[in-house]
Amino acid sequence: MVQFNLLPDVKLEYVKTQRTKHLLTLVSLVVSAVCIGLLVFALVFVDVVQKKSLRDENNDIARYTTQLKNVSDLNKILTVQNQLNTLETLHNQKPVASRLFSYISQLTPSQASLNQLNIDFTADTITVGGNAPSLDIVSNYTDTLKATTYSIAGQNSGQTPAFSDVVLSSFGRNDQGATFSITYKFDPTIFNTADNVTLTVPSTANASQSNVFQGSN
Repeated sequence: MVQFNLLPDVKLEYVKTQRTKHLLTLVSLVVSAVCIGLLVFALVFVDVVQKKSLRDENNDIARYTTQLKNVSDLNKILTVQNQLNTLETLHNQKPVASRLFSYISQLTPSQASLNQLNIDFTADTITVGGNAPSLDIVSNYTDTLKATTYSIAGQNSGQTPAFSDVVLSSFGRNDQGATFSITYKFDPTIFNTADNVTLTVPSTANASQSNVFQGSN
């Protein structure tokens, strides 16, 4: 069967335009409905769900606060806990004072003996005093302190001076030889518990005593 389109072109364009208009209107209505739905959901979430969540959290805070207030000696418990938390830090910061006697044995000439040893870890100073056969030995002692360096195992920092401001604060001579007192500053690193420190003492130190407080002149 043969069909003929008897509608004029203008009528066809009109019909096509109307269909497009209806389609756009439908799409706009659907998009508007989705937007309105999202807006309503957001309003419900903010006004209902979020407010309920905040109320629950406030109630929890109030309950836990009441429980903490009912704990006896709470302030003392917290103070002790804070102190316990700082123990490890304080332990790592405290100097290894036991290294001192090893250092002194490495530094003190074999012909000298000590009768005085004071160390101040706050000012980083050491004072040693004692006896030696001559002032040359005392001079050698001060030169040794000035030339001594240290290194740290596992680090490539090289040799660092261990002592500074070496001062022969007093000296004297008697029938048995010389007396002396030397004050000097030390690098705090050589007593650091976290570092494995090795002193490098000049060979001219001639220090070979196991106990410098019992050495003979």
